[in-house]
Amino acid sequence: MGEHDEPEQQESEQEPTEQGQSEQGQPEQGQPESLAGRTFTHRTLRESRFVDCDLSGVVIRGSEVAGMEIDSPWLLEDGNRLVVNGVDVVPLIDAVLDERFPGRELRVAEEPAGLTQAWSALERTWAATTERARAMPPGSVEASVDGEWSFTQTLRHLVMATDTWLGRAILERDRPYHPAGLPDGSSSGAYDDADFSPDPPTVTEVLQARADRQRMVRDFIAGLTPDLLAEGRRNPHDPAYPETVLSCLRTVLEEEWEHHRYAVRDLDALAQADEPR
Repeated sequence: MGEHDEPEQQESEQEPTEQGQSEQGQPEQGQPESLAGRTFTHRTLRESRFVDCDLSGVVIRGSEVAGMEIDSPWLLEDGNRLVVNGVDVVPLIDAVLDERFPGRELRVAEEPAGLTQAWSALERTWAATTERARAMPPGSVEASVDGEWSFTQTLRHLVMATDTWLGRAILERDRPYHPAGLPDGSSSGAYDDADFSPDPPTVTEVLQARADRQRMVRDFIAGLTPDLLAEGRRNPHDPAYPETVLSCLRTVLEEEWEHHRYAVRDLDALAQADEPR
């Protein structure tokens, strides 16, 4: 078989109809195509890219995976597992990220003093990373890596996340959104397009909005009490799902650390691209 020949595809003659598919196997309108429950043998997916896909419960046996890169912000949620050669690597990943980003371990705080420390650590971390980004060559803060958000777009998204989980969920404001905010494109009843400016803000405007939202979180955490943390709230994206003030704040902390990780990853890539060869 030649280097570029495709191996013979082996599948059962009849495939079960999956959720989200019609009887003819075509995806229903608004539903993703489902390939769930199938076995793939002697296939090559080399250098493929999976974006916004459900790969939960996938089993890989006797297959080449060297060089595979996985980035899932939900992987470290309670109870999730990723088993590699019989070892659940989720606790190892969590520990390495805590070591790489000092202060990240504080994101699981459950009382006012701990949350104050957690937010202070985040503000220090982001201040250093923002200073680094602004010291890079012109245009770096607005450069995209592999189609991901630029540094300024990441800050805009965090403005939106703060407005969603603090402004709307915790403070229960009807329209808490700064026009510089940037949603992720998924549909949500928490906001609509009219809440955000159609024109990209300047870097200065983004930094000002970001500083204001950081201050808003800082001031709110300064007034926390155990009773307030336990108060019930509604999920801004799904009001039927119960939240507490603490769970909403924990979401803010998770968003901050995950997007900081993305930002550092992409700044590293930009810095490497600027190095003389």
